[in-house]
Amino acid sequence: MRTGRKHLMLDTSWQEYANCLGVDPDLFFPERGASTREAKEVCRGCEVRDDCLEFALVNGEKFGIWGGMSERERRRIRRQRAVERQRATGTS
Repeated sequence: MRTGRKHLMLDTSWQEYANCLGVDPDLFFPERGASTREAKEVCRGCEVRDDCLEFALVNGEKFGIWGGMSERERRRIRRQRAVERQRATGTS
């Protein structure tokens, strides 16, 4: 039974296989307007990239690069998923 609360993804075992393990975390939280290219390059080809992205989406991470995507890119995915859920349930 769902209570309306988000189900938080608590399993973070995927993190031990991440390309970013040992990389300076500041790289993934650039100043506003700064390039995200280097952080996204670390994510490219990472075997747990999808897990990382899903973690950020499920847990509502609003800052940083997760799964190779910026805050703006993740917002777009959340909106798209919300629209798809509405269509699937027949509500508007």
